[in-house]
Amino acid sequence: MAKGTLFIISAPSGAGKTSLVAGILAQINNIQASISHTTRDCRPGEQNGINYHFVDHQQFVIMIENNAFLEHAEVFGNFYGTSQEWVEATLNTGTDVILEIDWQGAEQVRSKFADSQSIFILPPSKQALRERLNGRGQDHAEVIEKRIAAATEEMSHYVEADYLVINDDFALALEQLKSIISAQRCKMPVLGHEKLLSDLLS
Repeated sequence: MAKGTLFIISAPSGAGKTSLVAGILAQINNIQASISHTTRDCRPGEQNGINYHFVDHQQFVIMIENNAFLEHAEVFGNFYGTSQEWVEATLNTGTDVILEIDWQGAEQVRSKFADSQSIFILPPSKQALRERLNGRGQDHAEVIEKRIAAATEEMSHYVEADYLVINDDFALALEQLKSIISAQRCKMPVLGHEKLLSDLLS
């Protein structure tokens, strides 16, 4: 069985990454998003095991010591990590996997999965980024300012990705992401079509 492809999607907070990934999952078959472990508090509307695996700091440290994470990082005082066992097991079933992680995590994952595909999502402007963060109504002003400051540094790492998507028009950005995934599935060598190719060429 052909292995799935690991798609790494990075973006500054407020670029629309989470909404775009939700769109992909709703419209494309045979693809799953990895659910990160985090020590941050659960936000209104989020559910444990669906949005994140919410764990305390001690549990997270134990998982690090047990080499449970494919990557992990500290962001705004909270820890985030990706289960290596789950990602590898899912890819081995032939299912594609999406990782929503920051540029530091993306760098760690690319070093372990050389055949992964990395996508960076950018907002159309700094002003749009600020408006989106304010529009969430989830963070205090000082937290938003920290996110804006961090975004500039984070956005400079777009050059490390394989693909760049500007999320100005949501529908267009979603179509571009779907096209990237479709193109990867058609890429040579075409694994998973051995029987068809054998029949056609016999």
